[in-house]
Amino acid sequence: MVRLDQWWIRVSDFTHIQVLLLTFICLVALLIVAPFSDIINIVLATLGVVTLLYQAIIVYPYTPLHAKAAKGIKRVFDEERISILEANVYMYNTNYQLLLDLISKENPDIVITLETGKKWSAALSALDPEYPHSVKIPLDNTYGMLLFSKLPLTETSINYLVEEEVPSIETTVELGPDTKVKLHIIHPKPPSPSENYRSTERDAEVIIVGKKAKNEKLPVIVAGDLNDVAWSHSTRLFQRISRLLDPRIGRGFFNTYNAKYWLFRWPLDHVFHSDDFLVSRISRLPHIGSDHFPLYIELVYKPITGPARNTAPEEADAQDRKESKDKLLSV
Repeated sequence: MVRLDQWWIRVSDFTHIQVLLLTFICLVALLIVAPFSDIINIVLATLGVVTLLYQAIIVYPYTPLHAKAAKGIKRVFDEERISILEANVYMYNTNYQLLLDLISKENPDIVITLETGKKWSAALSALDPEYPHSVKIPLDNTYGMLLFSKLPLTETSINYLVEEEVPSIETTVELGPDTKVKLHIIHPKPPSPSENYRSTERDAEVIIVGKKAKNEKLPVIVAGDLNDVAWSHSTRLFQRISRLLDPRIGRGFFNTYNAKYWLFRWPLDHVFHSDDFLVSRISRLPHIGSDHFPLYIELVYKPITGPARNTAPEEADAQDRKESKDKLLSV
């Protein structure tokens, strides 16, 4: 609820699933062991129920019980489609072959890797024959990124939108003879004591890309590790600014981090897309030795109108625009 950007406040955005589960366990325990003739126990139970409902409301859209924001499609025989495998590899991970084998198995059109240093870049050069179009920014600061594509890439730029050591990629993917897609890849720094003491820089980078997406005439896909969860205020602000869809809404959490500790998992890796796409498949892929699971998505280009169309996020209002402007002015 508190809109301050200090890292120790913004960390609370991440833990809603865990708090919900912990609250449920505490409520059950309270019902079993505590006499409800005691006013303190009644107050505790009431606070627990309120907390449970509040947490449930926040994460509910990312469960299969909620309506899908991006409609699904099962048959993709003749449609123009694009499949993306996105993986934060963890720079110090050396299980290169696990990822190469996974790419070979899934056979995506586009491979995006994050935290890719020079060793990872050398190992993944094995993909070059199969993926003739690429953008490579190998950096040994955990913010390197590589893009491999079977589809032609044009109008490619490497940008440093907020921080000089944190790159992003903007490119145009030629999906079909008459169809081009604007692709943005980002990996901003997280709010943490070891990276940034505040979330302002992260939020500003996401807002910049959101504004670009809103003004883009082509279909848009934004992918990357946002170092933020799907339900946070910052991510939802990005959606209202960009009007991009989150394919996880109505499908599941797809928690990609932390791959090593099942109790502390959140959806940190994202793919957002414009209203021009339907979702054929989205899935979390097996462990590759990283602290992130890879994410796979297959989108079908099929603009639709009328009642069957996708459910776009609400549009940014005056308060959203002011908040965005203030964040951009603060970096």
